Amino acid sequence: MGNTFLEHVNATVSDPAKTAAMLVDVFGWHIRWEGDSIHGGHTIHVGTDTSYVALYKPPALTAKDYANYTTVGGLNHLGIVVDDLDAAEKKVDSYGFKTHSHADYEPGRRFYFHDDDGVEFEVVSYA
Repeated sequence: MGNTFLEHVNATVSDPAKTAAMLVDVFGWHIRWEGDSIHGGHTIHVGTDTSYVALYKPPALTAKDYANYTTVGGLNHLGIVVDDLDAAEKKVDSYGFKTHSHADYEPGRRFYFHDDDGVEFEVVSYA
């Protein structure tokens, strides 16, 4: 199939600008695109030159009514690789997010956190 890779993931959030700013700060990413999108919503693409997270906000939000790990089709977490896990955790802590599920096993170290919208992130380092 040649060169295949995951280009993006799309998540619904309550405030794309706020979430994008946090991701830029914590992971050193940049905003790739921002504009009007499907169903009258607004989207911000934030990431690297080769992959990104699309942060989508519809015109009207509804509360999340499912548990990610037990719902078919639910988003369980986004995994992000960093060089310096400790520095990333300090940045996450500065936002008041509680880190959890720290693990140190082959092939790397990791921790998890949930943002204000309940999106779970796994931050891992293989360094």
